Amino acid sequence: MADRGASAQSVPDDWPAHPDPILVLNRMGTFDWDLDAGLFHMDAQAYEVFDILPEEFDGRPDSLAIRVPRPEGSRLDTVVSRAIKDGSENYGAYFRIRRRDGTPRWTHTQGYIRRDETGRPRRIIGIVRDATQELEESEARSLRAAQDAAFRQQTNVVQIITAALSHARSVQDVIDVLKDTHGVRNIGAASLVMGLVEAGRIRLVAEGPEGSFVPGTRITRIDEPYPMGEVVRSLSPRFIESPEEFADGYPILWPHITDLNIISAAYLPLIAQARPIGAMGLLYNDRRGFSTEERAVLVALGSSIAQSLQRAMLYEQEKDLAQGLQQAMLPRTIPSVRGADVAVRYRAGSAAGSLGRDIGGDWYDLIPLPGGRVGAVIGDVQGHDTHAAAVMGQLRIVLRAYAAEGHTPATVMARASVFLHELDTDRFATCLYAEADLTTGVVQVVRAGHIDPLIRHQDGGCRRVTVHGGLPLGLSAEFGRLEYPVTAIELEPAQTLLLCTDGLVEQPGADLDDGMDLLTTLIASGPDDVRELADRLIEMAEVRGGDDDVALLLLRRRGPDSVQTGGRLQQHVAPGDPEALTLARHMIRAAVCAWGARARADEIELVADELITNALMHTEGSAIVTLRVLSGSERRLRVEIEDSSSALPRRREAGENGVSGRGLLLVDRLTDVWGVEARGGGKCVWCEFLMPNAPDSPDRTGPGWHS
Repeated sequence: MADRGASAQSVPDDWPAHPDPILVLNRMGTFDWDLDAGLFHMDAQAYEVFDILPEEFDGRPDSLAIRVPRPEGSRLDTVVSRAIKDGSENYGAYFRIRRRDGTPRWTHTQGYIRRDETGRPRRIIGIVRDATQELEESEARSLRAAQDAAFRQQTNVVQIITAALSHARSVQDVIDVLKDTHGVRNIGAASLVMGLVEAGRIRLVAEGPEGSFVPGTRITRIDEPYPMGEVVRSLSPRFIESPEEFADGYPILWPHITDLNIISAAYLPLIAQARPIGAMGLLYNDRRGFSTEERAVLVALGSSIAQSLQRAMLYEQEKDLAQGLQQAMLPRTIPSVRGADVAVRYRAGSAAGSLGRDIGGDWYDLIPLPGGRVGAVIGDVQGHDTHAAAVMGQLRIVLRAYAAEGHTPATVMARASVFLHELDTDRFATCLYAEADLTTGVVQVVRAGHIDPLIRHQDGGCRRVTVHGGLPLGLSAEFGRLEYPVTAIELEPAQTLLLCTDGLVEQPGADLDDGMDLLTTLIASGPDDVRELADRLIEMAEVRGGDDDVALLLLRRRGPDSVQTGGRLQQHVAPGDPEALTLARHMIRAAVCAWGARARADEIELVADELITNALMHTEGSAIVTLRVLSGSERRLRVEIEDSSSALPRRREAGENGVSGRGLLLVDRLTDVWGVEARGGGKCVWCEFLMPNAPDSPDRTGPGWHS
């Protein structure tokens, strides 16, 4: 501290200033510095602050250099000079002194500059005090604040990781979350290593830094001297705070990671339901030691990761079980069908966060039937769990059995509904059953609460087919309604029938009709091949995602060159069932055209209609209509109408005003030959028509509509 005075005789009259008693009580010393005289007066407390004796000080500022180191004195002089030049009234500064025993002491001084009327500084009166404890406390507060900020940051990172882990549905999802930019790197770790406990061993599922794999550690026994094995055995975390501790504690492991610049690590047991399921290691390359708060945060993170891992492992196990059960319930193979190309697809839903939701009750089936017919089924049992899959499997089997027994589509659906109602389950199901005659192209469709089918035309156009429907299966018996109307549609050669479940068209918040329109557009722009088209549709479902399953069945009727001529068709017509009678007429017209007898279609349909009407009017049971092509020197189409009455029909002459009696006369005139045969307890009225066209005649085009 430089001497700024010039004469010791020019001190002010009130010099030196007397200290306030309060300052003394607060262990603050005072000084009075006469700038003109260069004298520096201190009170007794100031002597104690500077740790100097009165006899050691001659009253000049530069004599304090024995306690104030030169760098500190220069810095303090700079502060004072700046305050004087700036016109300031006061200044303050912290500086260090060297006590008598050589130890440093932080000191704080504050001076008040007094000037004369011209503004010239004449005198500085100030205080000086020991600031060591103050600065230590301030430093401690700053350190605590920094530690608190770091703790809050780590806690926030743990909360972010925990929130992200709540969406993890697989072990890999958990690992990806931890390796993400918001993961372990945000709590200072350089890398992560993780292993799962399996049959007394630890299988590594996540390595540390790239290229850091330690040979022989892919699968290790729990009792081997590795840190993950140790924390699994002890169920306690292991914090390694220095390279030396790492090398001493794990001499087998340490040589393999010395090049990775790892200087500390935290190994945490992953415990779920009081059972270790794995271990995790966080490796650090920029820190030594872990505070109590940091250890608590890491332990909490390990607990959260363990819960997420257990949930993911249970989900994967449930998913494997569900997929196995789903595959067991669906048809193992789809039979080849003469005259048609078939493609089926299934996509499991993806309801995040729900175990077992990767399985549902959606199904498809293809059932070969006699006479060149095939049954196509699509359905959806309520729910997404193993119970829904089990119900689906049973329902699929009984539907196949009812169809194979020869029941009409309406009967098949009604019996399936009763079966589901009596199955002692609270589930219901939607279903659509289409029985297609690939020779004629006639398709009889029955719908139980399901979405309508679609037809793709040869030119690529696509339309939705409106099908009259009944209640979902399992509900109709409860509400006393087993009516399932049959809708007949025509599938022309090269046309494709598409059946699907609502998972393909429904989206949350969107209208079903909009979904059907979008699907129609997609089908129209899709490839002609049914397998490629099925792949396109299921890819669309995958991209869109969604919680619901998707089942899909496409059946494309082959062109005329591939249709097999000949065969046998049969239709049951019950009394009082106008729908069945209409279907029989459609079948007859379509078969006649497809088999090359279009020129006689009107005659054949008129005769068959007359014989069916006679059977229904004059007998008590149903009529069975059978059409077949007879080969030989001449190809003939034979129509047979069976009933349960043994009474033979009689040909009568109708009176002038009679309304009956002309039926058999009409049969006799229009057919080439006809007759009656006894059939068990009933009879069969048959007739035959010569077919003028050869099988390969150009006249054999696809059937047209005629009601």
